[in-house]
Parts: sequence; structure tokens; C-alpha cells
Amino acid sequence: MPSFTYGTTTFDYNLEPKTKSNEVNISVEWLDGIKVTAPPEMNQEQLNELLYKKAPWILEKWKAFKDIERKPAPKEFVSGEKLSYLGRNYSLKVIAGETEHVKLKFRNGRFISIIPTNISKEEKKCDLYNAFKKWYFTHGDKKIKERAEIYTKKMDVFPSKIRLKEQKMRWGTCTPKGDIYLNWRIIMAPMAIVDYLLVHELAHIKHPNHSKEFWQLVRSVLPDYEERKEWLRINGPTLTIEY
Repeated sequence: MPSFTYGTTTFDYNLEPKTKSNEVNISVEWLDGIKVTAPPEMNQEQLNELLYKKAPWILEKWKAFKDIERKPAPKEFVSGEKLSYLGRNYSLKVIAGETEHVKLKFRNGRFISIIPTNISKEEKKCDLYNAFKKWYFTHGDKKIKERAEIYTKKMDVFPSKIRLKEQKMRWGTCTPKGDIYLNWRIIMAPMAIVDYLLVHELAHIKHPNHSKEFWQLVRSVLPDYEERKEWLRINGPTLTIEY
């Protein structure tokens, strides 16, 4: 893994080729670390020069991660393990039975999964990850639409569509057409945080950028939005079911 040094700090980073443009993109994420995408014709000296210029920003991002909760342990998808839904943790019960495919239900306050008797450990993890992801999408989309009915009326905004989506780098997106997409992992957070993200993206229909007017609109709906925003910054990376 390549690295560069700024002052007394050495950073490791993932380098990926970028063929569609000549731009260099740098991202700093708590779970994924530093990622650099650069055109293949850029040599190491040019890249190091750019990284050195961006180093203060990279360092600032890393310092912000100090407050973030520790990285959660990978999921094992075994009986007794806890999985979150709307801010509450629910136990998982795994049963080996006569079935060809992994099945997942939520019943009496816990998740119950029936798995094939001959499934391997890695297959079980993969299949249960996909089963939970599908469950979160199905139930999360319904919950998001219920909450949207409340806030679209309050804010007098009417998005073209609202749905959950796979988004690695963003919690939410509002397109110029008024389509709103929320990261599916948000459905693991408390409802207050789900509401904040939803209101945030709905506000972008009236104000595309993070202007003073944008935050005034958010505050008019959620006076404590700053606390919710901070919760998401600190706890957001822990909202995961990666195995």
C-alpha cells in the first residue's frame, strides 16, 4: 500500500486508476481510510506533490474521526447476535432446517432465520447479509415514506421520489429533478436521526446548497438538528452489518 509523509505523520492510502477523466479525487472515510483515484499517466512525484498540498485537509479529516465510536466487530450472523433497527438492538435466532435458501423473519421482537443444514460458514454469512439488507430495504422504504408524508407537508416540498439506495460515500442525495435517495444503512439509526437526514434532503429541493437559508429551513423544522447531525457524524460509521 502506498504512503506519504506530512510533518511527523505518515498516511497509507489506496490508489485506484481513473480512466474517464484527468482529475484526481481524494476521499477520507472512517471505515475505508484514504482513497485516491488518479489517471494512470500521473507519475508518483506529481501525485506526492498533490497529496502534500491536500495533507492539511486530510489531517483535519483524520482528527475529526477521533470522536467517532470504535469500528464495530464484523458480523458473525449467529444466534444471540444483536442487529439494529431504528435505533434498537434485536437478537438474532439462527435455525438449521429443511430449506433450500436462507429465510429471515422478524417476529416477537427478534430476528429469526432458517438456513440450509449443509450451508458453509462463509455462505451463511453472505446469504444472511443479503437477507438482512433486503429486509432493511423493504421495511426501510415503507418507514421512510411514512415519515416523508409528515415532513413534505410541513416544508411544502414534494419530491419526485423517495427511496433507499446503496450509497458508499453519502448519507443522502437530492437530484436536480427532486429525486431523494437515502443510504439504506440509515434505517439502523434512531428515528430522530432518520428524520434529520430526510429533512436535510427535502430542504435541498428549495435550497440546492448548504446556504444560510438552507440551514434556517432545517432548523425551522428540527430546532435541535445540530445535535442530530453530530450524532450521525460520530455514530454513522457504526451503522453497518458488514461481515
